Amino acid sequence: MSEITDLRAYLSELEALGDIERISREVDPKLEAAAVTRLSTERRRPAPFFENIGGVAEGFRMIGAPGALSSSPGHPLARISLSLGLPHTTTAAELVAHLAQAGTKPPLPPRRVDAASAPCKQNILLGEDASLDRFPIPFVHQDDGGPYVNTWGVIAARTPDGRWTNWSISRVMMIDGRHMTGLVLPSQHIGMVWQEWEAIGEPMPYAMVQGGDPGIAVVGGMTLPAGVDEVAYLGALLGKPVDVVPCETNDLVVPASAEVIIEGHLSASRDAVEGPFAEFHGWALPETSPQPLFSIDAITYRDDPIWPLAAAGRPVDDSHVAPAAGISAEVVTILREAGLPVTTAWLPLGAACFWTVITVPQNWREALPGMDTARFVHRIGEVLNGNRVGRLSPVVYVLDDDVDPSNDSDLLWALGTRVHPYLRQEQWYGPIMPWYPCFLEEELHRGWGAVVVHDALLPAVGSGRVPQASFDGVFPADLRARVLADEAVAPNA
Repeated sequence: MSEITDLRAYLSELEALGDIERISREVDPKLEAAAVTRLSTERRRPAPFFENIGGVAEGFRMIGAPGALSSSPGHPLARISLSLGLPHTTTAAELVAHLAQAGTKPPLPPRRVDAASAPCKQNILLGEDASLDRFPIPFVHQDDGGPYVNTWGVIAARTPDGRWTNWSISRVMMIDGRHMTGLVLPSQHIGMVWQEWEAIGEPMPYAMVQGGDPGIAVVGGMTLPAGVDEVAYLGALLGKPVDVVPCETNDLVVPASAEVIIEGHLSASRDAVEGPFAEFHGWALPETSPQPLFSIDAITYRDDPIWPLAAAGRPVDDSHVAPAAGISAEVVTILREAGLPVTTAWLPLGAACFWTVITVPQNWREALPGMDTARFVHRIGEVLNGNRVGRLSPVVYVLDDDVDPSNDSDLLWALGTRVHPYLRQEQWYGPIMPWYPCFLEEELHRGWGAVVVHDALLPAVGSGRVPQASFDGVFPADLRARVLADEAVAPNA
């Protein structure tokens, strides 16, 4: 595998896997590109690469579903794995372990390089020329409030005192060529940064990044702890710093290899109406909200730029994969830091990341002598309830690690046969996220509800646990060896 330093090298790797579908016919950025992308994600097809976008200058291109599940047989996480410098064969457990380990490494700040030779500076638009009208801004869903500039790009923002620079994904809607608006929720990191600018009554400088090192969008879509600089975390994750250059009109830095950079300021008050927009939970809710106004001061871009498009909706698409991996890694980290034995964690993608599944070693009782399953799971709930990331999923299941939580067949069997219909569960009340339609309207309005933690652990080995009725569970070892040897000689004979 060659080193992936930008979106173009990443797409070359996907194409080598057969995970890119080039579309040369003209495609309309209003709904058609998103419809093709949406169908691609639902059918697990290769990522659509639109080479001929209608209504814009020749050379402008678009890539759909760059962070969704891969079409590569047996390797659904190939896109996110390659984005983070890992082999395309990486499993969910390996991905979570890698991310959890990266969180223990010292951050590696970005490296400034010569702006004059940076690809993102090949074309520079300032003032009135800095307009979105020349770009293929996608209209994603038919009932959206407008075209959405940002679906898989990262917004860079910094606190007024400079102590924290946040790079995160948040949806942003086009109002006209020079103005946008987007979700800036108090619970989001961009909202936390913006509130500091609001408090001093000054507009917040921002830079919106489309394209670049593919790991930037993946990390921007994760839920790292507040105060963590995503670009420095990504440097530690990759083992090398991200190359950056300064913006044209503010003191933020941006990836040198980015496809498009939009610079400007975010108003210190909520002056615009954002939405509606169909979201990751799979529902096209007719919601709008007052949000700050993004003004555009400059746009820089590469020759023949490639605009990334994520068509959010029913699972599984880009809006599920990166958050699932990032949250799972954080869950593993906080539980292990609390001294609890954990094998892995995973947010099942088909459940729109509304569930967290935690698996523990089958010999966990050796590490926690005298503790029964109820107390063990209570302790897990206690740790999760005391941490922001632990309340990001309204339902938590604790299972033995004889099942793979990323395997839907394994998971459904385990949930169906090990979860009691109404016993062995605890409700932990506290803050809830505003985007979960499974809660009551009153709960969402108050921002307060329950996270339910299910004890689905089996009895101890030798104390009532029965073997699985599977190939590995109910046949003698010598017979299994002969059958496997015969299969290897004459597979599917």
